Amino acid sequence: MSATIIDGKGLAQHMREALKNRVASFPNPPGLAVIIVGDNPASQVYVSNKEKACVAAGIHSEVIALPGETSELDLLDRIEKLNADPKIDGILVQLPLPKHLNSRRVLDSILPEKDVDGFHPSNVGALFLGNPGLQPCTPHGVMKMLEHENVEIRGKHAVIVGASNIVGKPMAVMLLHAGATVTICNSKTPDLGHHTRDADILVVAVGRPNIVTGDMVKEGAVVIDVGMNRLENGKLAGDVEFESAKMKAAKITPVPGGVGPMTIAMLLENTVEAAARKREEAV
Repeated sequence: MSATIIDGKGLAQHMREALKNRVASFPNPPGLAVIIVGDNPASQVYVSNKEKACVAAGIHSEVIALPGETSELDLLDRIEKLNADPKIDGILVQLPLPKHLNSRRVLDSILPEKDVDGFHPSNVGALFLGNPGLQPCTPHGVMKMLEHENVEIRGKHAVIVGASNIVGKPMAVMLLHAGATVTICNSKTPDLGHHTRDADILVVAVGRPNIVTGDMVKEGAVVIDVGMNRLENGKLAGDVEFESAKMKAAKITPVPGGVGPMTIAMLLENTVEAAARKREEAV
């Protein structure tokens, strides 16, 4: 058996076209500001991709590139100005930040209603309580993929490898609210395969190439690979060993072309949603 490949790129494009039509109905375009501090090459690529996606969807985009030695006070001052800017509906600070900056303090300074990454404690708490506001983009994108693929979640066993605040923890909460029984593992979990082989839905997000191999996948499972790793030969690889896993899984995401495009699509959706909520409150 060879798995059905989940086309995240195609789904993301469909969502972006729908968002473009929605944006066209706004009297003024929604606005997204992205702050990047320093010259991390990967971050620069991510920010460029986000800017291009905004332009294509008709969203007003501002990229604020700050030098790596920017002080925390100056960064917080810049965020405060964006919080007060009526043209900006969403604010995103590209991670990682330089080590002298406190990421938690910086992210917490963004107004919850403009927090399009879904990282503010108010948005995290709302998600945990089952009354979500703006949700973290990557796990929300995974939920959209599962919905699009008609994957039954209620009553299924979902195993998540990776317990980060960005993916693993919110992913667990979303699947829990959808009716799954959830197990969270990490790269240090003893006998990781014992847990992954019991998963009806397996989400892997630890940033370690090929940590999950085909013999660790349950026959007929749905495998979502969130990892994006650059190998020594320059090629991209996920956290799942794709060739062996696809022979066991019923459905699987590729790397690239799986979860990554959905993350950007959900960022755009959060920006448009933030703009819509602001306009509703103004009426």
